[in-house]
Amino acid sequence: MSLSQLSAYQIAQQVQSKKASCREVVDDFLGRIEAVEERVKAFVTVTGDEARRRADMLDRRLASGEDIGALGGVPIAVKDALCTRGVKTTCSSKMLENFVPPYDAHVVERLAVDGAITVGKANMDEFAMGSSTENSAFFPTRNPWDLERVPGGSSGGSTAAVAALEAPLALGSDTGGSIRQPAAYCGCVGLKPTYGLVSRYGLIAFASSLDQIGPIANDVRDCALLLQSIAGHDRRDTTSINRSLPKYLDALTGNIRGLKVGVPQEFFAQGVQGYVSDAVHKAIDKMAELGAEVVEVSMPSTEYALATYYIIAPSEASSNLARYDGVQYGLRVHEMGDDIVQMYSKTRVKGFGHEVQHRIMIGTHALSSGFYDAYYLKAQKVRTLIRRDFEAAFQKCDVLATPTAPTVAFKLGENANDPFAMKLADVCTIPVNMAGLPAISLPCGFHEKMPIGLQLIGNLLDESTLLRAAHAYEQATDWHTQRAVL
Repeated sequence: MSLSQLSAYQIAQQVQSKKASCREVVDDFLGRIEAVEERVKAFVTVTGDEARRRADMLDRRLASGEDIGALGGVPIAVKDALCTRGVKTTCSSKMLENFVPPYDAHVVERLAVDGAITVGKANMDEFAMGSSTENSAFFPTRNPWDLERVPGGSSGGSTAAVAALEAPLALGSDTGGSIRQPAAYCGCVGLKPTYGLVSRYGLIAFASSLDQIGPIANDVRDCALLLQSIAGHDRRDTTSINRSLPKYLDALTGNIRGLKVGVPQEFFAQGVQGYVSDAVHKAIDKMAELGAEVVEVSMPSTEYALATYYIIAPSEASSNLARYDGVQYGLRVHEMGDDIVQMYSKTRVKGFGHEVQHRIMIGTHALSSGFYDAYYLKAQKVRTLIRRDFEAAFQKCDVLATPTAPTVAFKLGENANDPFAMKLADVCTIPVNMAGLPAISLPCGFHEKMPIGLQLIGNLLDESTLLRAAHAYEQATDWHTQRAVL
């Protein structure tokens, strides 16, 4: 069996037992990238030379008897919104096409300590704004299950790399579903942690009160393994939570007897296709067979989440992206025109794609004098109602079970001229970000040979219960063992 067919956990064991060297693992995955990348287009940058150098260094450390970490020798794809020292970090935007950070993101530092090996920077929707990775300024990424379909977004390159076996692990970021929705489309496991559990230091910001970095893998165990590596306090992020961490792998007992699974019917409403609803309800039935207690819960504010998100997120994006003015760093259009204002304008028009410009304008309008109270302030009040709905639901249950996405992956270009259909792809994931909760997507079926995602939502900082429930379901089914054929 090729090393690229093994899980991250298995690869780490192979390396620790010296059945495979780090260099052998890296060469195997780089060979896989070379074989399929032209069709998948998961990476903006492949860091092959650096990966080989790091593998050789880890092999020398291992030979001298050193502990190289829980992820020693495991290749990983890193979303191109995460800063990597000395390696281009573009956010898939012309604005940052030549930006080379002088520092690593906190999660990249943690990966290095734990022995992981970055094999490339993964493609994404520009500045993480999109649901299909078609908004990349460079090229769209394709879904390994069907190359004519999207992989989802905005972390589409990360999930496509994992699904295509170009890397056993990947890091994504999730502002409104950007880890979970592409994980559902690509048949992977994707986890959005509790807001603040993973430091955002070095993540190029989209919407700072919603953004969260998280793991993507082919099974729940690998997801837990990567979460253990990247979670924890970082003083450089003022929203980082300072508390001791549980051992997430210990939560994977396979036993969910007595666990209460809540089913909010509001998540099965707007746009959710019948085949998705059927697959998710069958997954809930399977959890009941495993001993879980299924309870109905009501979350009436859910129907307002999509509209609320598309006021709050663009408002924060408008503020965060104001720094890209052609003066400090990034693209600068040299034909200044008559004054500096024209230089600002020309730089931003050339540097930002249509979707980013669109969201900046929405956000600027919502924050402007005379409209702040009517839009942004009201949206924040609705956000509080959404959070209270979750608090009430968790008085009755331990986890919530919903669809991850209302459909399977759609065709490339299918929703390009239908912004409502594109935004509806995140209708089931957005409420979680509004409340800052953890949630995981894992495969629960197929439709037209395309994966369907089950979303499990946990209470604040209760990733252990979430992973326990996901792992028990996963081990009782075989959806996660099926792979895309390229």
